[in-house]
Order: sequence, then structure tokens, then C-alpha cells
Amino acid sequence: MTPTSSRLTADAPPSGSPAPGAPAPDGLADRITGSLVGAAVGDALGGPVEGYSPEQIGARHGGRVDGIVGPWNGERWRTARPLAPYHKGDGHITDDTLMTHALIRVYATVRDHLDAYAVADHLVPDLMTTPRWIPELEAEALPLHRIFLAEKWLVARLHYGHVDPREAGSGNIVNCGAAMYMAPVGLVNAADPARAYAEALDVAGAHQSSYGREAAGVFAAAVAAACAPGATAASVVEACLALAKDGTRAAIEAVADVAVRRHDTEAAIGPLRAAVAPFDTVGPDYRAPSLGARRPSRLHSIEELPIALGMLLAGGSDYRRTVLGSVNYGRDCDSIATMSGALVGALHGEAAVPAEWVTAVSEASRVDLRSPAAALTEVAREIFARDVRRRRAHEAAFTALAAAP
Repeated sequence: MTPTSSRLTADAPPSGSPAPGAPAPDGLADRITGSLVGAAVGDALGGPVEGYSPEQIGARHGGRVDGIVGPWNGERWRTARPLAPYHKGDGHITDDTLMTHALIRVYATVRDHLDAYAVADHLVPDLMTTPRWIPELEAEALPLHRIFLAEKWLVARLHYGHVDPREAGSGNIVNCGAAMYMAPVGLVNAADPARAYAEALDVAGAHQSSYGREAAGVFAAAVAAACAPGATAASVVEACLALAKDGTRAAIEAVADVAVRRHDTEAAIGPLRAAVAPFDTVGPDYRAPSLGARRPSRLHSIEELPIALGMLLAGGSDYRRTVLGSVNYGRDCDSIATMSGALVGALHGEAAVPAEWVTAVSEASRVDLRSPAAALTEVAREIFARDVRRRRAHEAAFTALAAAP
């Protein structure tokens, strides 16, 4: 056990937990639904303040954000830079959720574990060819027209460049682009963090390299660990520390050391930023990164994953505290809140996510947040049954081999 993990403490009961003695829902379906709905709501809450500092957020909103807010520039969102033409706010999900749902559609097609080739064969065509409702554009459009340049890299490298999918992520900027939509990998491998980590590393190889790819693996592992019966914020972080490598592991440990001594996510914002800063290449001005930003390194980490885990600890895995802490942290807060929301939902199920936020985000985004969860739950059961058959076949073959003269 690491020095960090020995100090991790148990969670407070989540505010949205079912009452003692209430009928237990389908555990797997509830965890998957909670994780995906929790991620989408966190994404929508963080979107309108993404890229700003905690001080700027407080000045703009007259204090901390405590729910769904409108666009930063109000009615000028269509033309005001640097966000135009995206309607961020008013409960709209962003590219984090669009990519998460796209990956779920790949699972629904393949109906088995995924790899980098599945990204090339299925995810890229989905982004390029099928118009979908894009809340931030308030129109039907190809998802390709909404995603960031780091995600468009998938199309450039795999569709046009015909690069080996396992190596296509090399050369892309190193950011949270792959990690932000890896929750489905963790959910398909529920309660098996090591398997989730390995699968996500394979999938993310088509998109990212270095610590961006590593973060994708560790986040998937965190979600899988959160699904385990009896899991806590502490056990999730311990699972991450057992698997994470290099700067990603060091960053998580540094942030966790700070987070376990805080029980107020708002007060934790400054100390958590200070803890992750040595590992973050973007620097203090999020909108003006240095020349060394987002380059491959074994010493560095993306900021979003360690902070999401830190907020999970400081917030006692309560959805409101954890996700609002993530939102008010600023910087890439939609992705931080996506990750922390996914983890709380995986820990405690859908009841942990405030129902009024779920309804508001679903209606504003014109997206059914539960149907992707239902589809992924069905696929996860199929994959598990297939894994059991494969394991038993291997056991029989190995037993016969070991018994042979």
C-alpha cells in the first residue's frame, strides 16, 4: 500500500443514495446508467465556464456556479470569441458526451471488446457520415463538425492517412481528448480495472500517445473500479495508483495527498491546482499554453484526471459537491466534471445524480441520456458471457496441456 492510499478515508454516504431497506435496482444497469448520466450532466454543467479561472468564474456569476447557467457571453454566443459558434450553457452537452455516445455505438455494433482497429472501422465513419443533433450548434450536423482538432486527428490519420490504427495517436497533441470518452470501456469491464486499463490503452492508441493515452487507460480503470460492490472514492484512487505509470501516477498521488485533507471542494480548488501544476504542461494561462505544452513526456500528466479524482475524494463522492467542485475549478472543467460525474454515478448509481439536472440537460440537449446506458448494459452482459466461455475454454486447454506427458 502506498503512503497516499494509507491515508485515504471512506466516503460519506451520497446525498442521492436510496433509503435503507429500499428495493435494490439492477446493480449493473444502475451503475452504468448512473455513470453515463452523471458524466453527461457534469459535462453540461462545466461547458459554459470551460477555459476560465475560478476567479473569472466567480466574477462572471457573482460567486460559485451551483447549477445550470447560460453562455458566458449571453445572447452573443454565436459570434463572441473564443467560443463562437458554440452555444455552451443552458444545459447543453459538449463534445465529451458526443464522443462517449459515439463509442457506445461502436460497442453496440461490435458487441465485444474493442481495439484501435474498431476505432478506425466504426468510430471514424460514425463521426464522418451520420448527421446527429448537436446541442451546441442547435442543428443537425456531422459530429466531425463539432469535435476539437485533437479529435479530428482521428479522421485525418485513419481515414485519409491510412495509418496503422495502433500507432495513429502518435504526433497528436497530448491532452485529455481520449480520456474524456473512455467511461464506456470501464463500464464494459465493470469491476475489472486491469482489463479496463488494457482495453482503453489499445483503443486510445488510435487517438493519443504518451500521458494522454495513459490517462485514458487509468480513467477507464477508475470507472471499472467504481463499479465494484462496496467501492469507495478511496478504493477507486487506490486502483488507479496500482495501474498508473510515470507522471500520471505521480500526479494522482500528489493530488490525492492534498484532497484527503480537504472536505470542502471549493476550498480545495487552489491546493489541488498547486498539487497538479508541476505535472501539467499547459501552464497557468489555460488559453495561452506555452511552447512546451501538450508534448509527449514520461514526467507529465494531463490535469483533468488527477483533479477529477481529487474532487471525488474531497467531495466524499457526493454528486453535487464533487461535480460542482469540478465545475468551479475552471480550466478544462467540462472534462473534469465529465470524469468526476462518471465516477460518482458508477459508485452510487443513477439516484446519486440530481433528477432535476438530468431532466433539464436531457430536454435542453434534446438527447435521451438513458438509452445509451441501456444499450451498453446489454452489450456488457453479452461480452461478460463471452469472456466466461473464452476463459473456460482456456482453462480446459491449459489443464489438458499441463496434464500431458
